[in-house]
Amino acid sequence: MTSREELTQRASELVPLLRERSALAEQQRGPLTQSIQDLQAAELIRMAQPERFGGLGLDFDSTFDIAVELGRGCASTAWCYSIWSSHNWIVGMFPEHAQQDYWAKSPDTLSSSSFNPAGGMISTTKGGYQVSGRWDFSSGCDPATWAMLIGNGPEGPLMMMLPRQDYTIDDTWFVSGLRGSGSKDIVVENAFVPEYRTVSMKALGEASSPGRSVHDTPNNRIPLRSVLSFTLAAAVLGMAHGALDAFETNIKDQVSARSGMKLAESAGLQIRIAESDAEVRAARSLMKQDSREIFDRARRYELPSLNEQARYRRDQAYIAKLSVQATNRLFEASGGRGLFEANALQRFHRDIHAASHHFSLAWDGVAQQYGQVRLGITDALDL
Repeated sequence: MTSREELTQRASELVPLLRERSALAEQQRGPLTQSIQDLQAAELIRMAQPERFGGLGLDFDSTFDIAVELGRGCASTAWCYSIWSSHNWIVGMFPEHAQQDYWAKSPDTLSSSSFNPAGGMISTTKGGYQVSGRWDFSSGCDPATWAMLIGNGPEGPLMMMLPRQDYTIDDTWFVSGLRGSGSKDIVVENAFVPEYRTVSMKALGEASSPGRSVHDTPNNRIPLRSVLSFTLAAAVLGMAHGALDAFETNIKDQVSARSGMKLAESAGLQIRIAESDAEVRAARSLMKQDSREIFDRARRYELPSLNEQARYRRDQAYIAKLSVQATNRLFEASGGRGLFEANALQRFHRDIHAASHHFSLAWDGVAQQYGQVRLGITDALDL
């Protein structure tokens, strides 16, 4: 069996290629075919996918280290990787028939998603649901052949799987950061979604999904909200690593036009690198500690308490907060040269700010929810 260490090494070997392609991915405003093929050839997207359907069956948290590594090279590729790999984990929670549909043509199936139910309309019909509406921010949708959408069903929120022929893509992705993620809109017009291609958000939140009867592994014993946003936080953390790499490269051989001193000899810049590196390492340690705790508990068939789930959600957002702070500190000291398109640091700065705007990583809302749970004001959590 391929180890997570070997797969992480494969991801590290892709970093120079992704770094070279990052500008092209940004120009294309979507994932590059060659980069997708490289991820698939290295088996990275199938890491947490059920072995029965061609996956490697590793614990889902193994994908976090991959996202961090890929983020050092190309933020958008890391972001899409996190989306695709997490979806192939989530599909394992659907009924068996849905899983068979999804992987019928290839174990390398890709799915995009949108978890904002506001623009969707769902009604019950014989054997399933009729679905229409618009779902936004569907990262990596162009190369995907499925979409996972959340809607408000008659009996509560549910996640649905739709094949490519049941929706269209509206190119709305004209943005300042994460341009290479191709996070366009999904438009559905009166599509039929059979009931077996849906799962209630309540079941996902309680780790009682239909997939547990198919694959009773630690991956299926975890409340979705406890771990899902770590995938995005990991990609953001990788971007901060990339910013550190770029800043270090920039100053090593540069000489100040004003003083003639090598920039690397500047005490101020040395201190900035020290503090940013400390924040990035602290964020990574927090992610590893939480994920280890989550999976140790899953192996014992135990569910985290509400307070623990709120803490995990808080930590996911805090990892992003630390990563943004670390990147900002470096960009502030990059001077005029940091503004040029050829400078990777400016792209990491734009990309990490775009990524941190994702609702699941928005610090104020997540932090407030943690405080409410801890103080006994609420007994429920959002996704």
